[in-house]
Formats: sequence, C-alpha cells, structure tokens
Amino acid sequence: MPVKLYKPTTPARRKTSVVDYSELDKVKPPKRLTKRLKKFSGRNQQGKITVRHRGGGAKKIYRQVDFKRDKFEIPAKVLTVEYDPNRSAFICLVKYEDGEEKYIIAPQGIKNGASVISSRNKAEVKSGNRMPIKNIPLGLNIYNIELTPGRGGAIVRSAGNSAILRNFDENYAIIRLPSSEVRKVPVDCSATIGQVSNIDKKNIRIGKAGRVRHSGFRPTVRGKAMNPCDHPHGGGEGSQPIGLKHPKTPWGKPAIGKKTRKKGKKSNDLIISRRVKKKRK
Repeated sequence: MPVKLYKPTTPARRKTSVVDYSELDKVKPPKRLTKRLKKFSGRNQQGKITVRHRGGGAKKIYRQVDFKRDKFEIPAKVLTVEYDPNRSAFICLVKYEDGEEKYIIAPQGIKNGASVISSRNKAEVKSGNRMPIKNIPLGLNIYNIELTPGRGGAIVRSAGNSAILRNFDENYAIIRLPSSEVRKVPVDCSATIGQVSNIDKKNIRIGKAGRVRHSGFRPTVRGKAMNPCDHPHGGGEGSQPIGLKHPKTPWGKPAIGKKTRKKGKKSNDLIISRRVKKKRK
C-alpha cells in the first residue's frame, strides 16, 4: 500500500506520513476473537518499573491471532483484511470450511475471497499456504517460522519481513533471517510461504512526538543531562562529555557494544553466522 502525505498545515503535518489504509476492510472484530489488554506501564508484580520509558498510549483491543494454524488439510477463505493496532503487519480473518473463523497474519498482496490452507504434508506453493519446512522448495520467501515443532510461529512476523530458505542439512533447514543472521531450524517446523504484509511500514515518518506517546512510549532523558546521583554520565556544568572511557547504563554496567548473549546458550550451536550490524550514517 502507498504512503500517504498530508498538506503542510502545521510543522508536524509537513513531516508526517502514514500508510494508506483505504484498501483495508473497516469492520469491527468478532468479540470471540478479542480480549482486553491490561496495561502494566513497564512495572512488575511488585509495582516496580523494570522496563523504562513505558506508559500511557491509546487504548487497544487485542485480536487473538492464530500463529499455529493447526487446522490441517481444511481450506480457509479470506473474509477481510484488517488493520491491527497491536502489530505492524495486517491481519486477515479467515473462515474454514467447517465454519470456524480465525485471525492470521496477512501475507503481502492477499485479497478478499482468496483461499489458504495449512498442511501436515505438502500443499500448493502459494502465498499464504503453510506447511513443514522440509516440503517447501529452496529459495522461497517464508515467514511466521516455528522454532519448535507445534508451538506456533515465533520469528519473522513483523511488517514486510521474510526469510529465505537456503538449504537443508540432515534434520535442519538453513534459513537466512531478515537481520542477515543465518541459522538452523528443524525441518519439522512449519512456516508460511510469502512475505508479511504492509511492506511500506518502514517508509513512514513519525513526524511528531505525540505519535510516539500514542504508542505507549514515554520520553527518554539523556544520562549526561542528569545529576551524578541519577546516572554515571551525569554532572558537569553545561554541555559536558560523559567523562568515562566507555558509556554505562544507569546501573553502572557497560553499554553500547557490550555483548550480552550468554556463551553457553543452547541455541548457539544452531546459529551459523551472526547478523551484520549496520553502520550508522
């Protein structure tokens, strides 16, 4: 879908752009497929803030998306393609031949009336169809990939993303992820063929601070603008450097560039090559 621009009636409007949702279906989600989202604002069960810069935001109704798609060999018809406020990708409401309706992540280019199917064996190689990775031809784009068979899609689910199935190695498939990481995934895991919808999401400009607040993010204050009692970077008269050899977190631990992945992590053996970090311009 194209990116929509506005007339520059204000400085914020001049720099704001949004995805054009005119082609989506504007319908109320079925009540049985929704639930209320409780807000925690980054706080744990003791009321302490464990994730900073969270709070506020627009009220949302959560759509229960089926990441497993475990109704096998039953064709489903796409009823609507809708906007989901809880994720960057679009979702579509599908109705199975037995009458059950579910939400799934919409693949790029899907239209109302299209037919999709999830199979335990081999299905037609078509965007939106789901099957075990061992039955998918090499070189295809896939998304909503399982890491453990039967648990449902865990990776490659956000707008415009897709992974590439490169090769097979005994009981594993070698997949290149959108982050450029190359890793192994068990061949019995399922994946959906195609690319996640809303590929223009990356091209929008936020334009103003209020849109970030509507998403539930509160302002972030620089450490060097704080007092020494609040942050290791704090203190000084006016604009001062941090005064340290390496930057630190508010709790004194190394930040920016410090590897935090555990050396003995079980999934390390499945990662063939780590992602290539993009340099800042």
